Amino acid sequence: MKKRYLCLVLPLILLIYSGATMVFPLDETKMAIILQFGRPIKVVREAGLHWKWPDPIQTKILFDKRVLLYDPVAREFLTGDKKNIVVDFFLCWRIADPLTFLQAVRDRRGAELRLEDAINAEAGAVFGNYPITAFVSHQDGEMQLGAIMNLITEKCHQRAEDLYGIEVIDVEMKRLNFPEENKPSVFSRMKAERARIAKKYRSEGQEKAAKIKAEADKEKEIILSEAYKEAEKIKGEGDAVSMRIYAEAFGKDPQFYKFIRTLQSYESFLDEKTTILLSADMELLKLLENRQVNVHHGEEQQ
Repeated sequence: MKKRYLCLVLPLILLIYSGATMVFPLDETKMAIILQFGRPIKVVREAGLHWKWPDPIQTKILFDKRVLLYDPVAREFLTGDKKNIVVDFFLCWRIADPLTFLQAVRDRRGAELRLEDAINAEAGAVFGNYPITAFVSHQDGEMQLGAIMNLITEKCHQRAEDLYGIEVIDVEMKRLNFPEENKPSVFSRMKAERARIAKKYRSEGQEKAAKIKAEADKEKEIILSEAYKEAEKIKGEGDAVSMRIYAEAFGKDPQFYKFIRTLQSYESFLDEKTTILLSADMELLKLLENRQVNVHHGEEQQ
């Protein structure tokens, strides 16, 4: 009875097992390689329900077909001008050829080890062709970091696709630093460079200031010259008017005019502290002795 029961149950179990292993679902994020007795025979990329021969005749291996991110450890490199830099990369990649990928690296961990070797080799070769100013610079046109990373991405892609069936989509620099033992000298050079730039800016500023001052002095001289010219013109016109008025006054009453002009001349040098010696025939002495002057249209006693 038991043998008969086993004969009925065992085929049923094998049938259920075979049916369960013959059909498998595949979602949008995965792709599968079908192995027949351990040898790959087919790649399945489309999402949906698929079938194969039951295990162990045919088995499947699933791989992620999404873009994957890998962040290797920072490494030290040498630039073209013999400067040591520590660079931290990250890269985006995905499986391009599942069969080559399976044969070359087997799984994601193996792929990341190969990618780290590839990026270190290619970056070391590329960095050796560029000076440190191509990575860090304040001058326009010197910094070429974008072109350098594009070149590394291209070289890593060619190498990984041919050898490992991997498509390297992008390689970017996350951080650039200097080795601890080199930082003091690097910072000293940076300070010296900044001091040189500051000196250059100060020199240019002084040159511009001198130029502005010279132009201002020139403009000042022009303004003063024009002002002096205008003042002399006005002064000449005033003197002409004054002489005309004096001439008219002298023509009307020469004696009174002479008297006024004499008093004006005396006023300019006589004061309470002045002592003068006068000859007997001087008009001033006569004026002081007589204390009288003839005024136009009559006499005025003083």
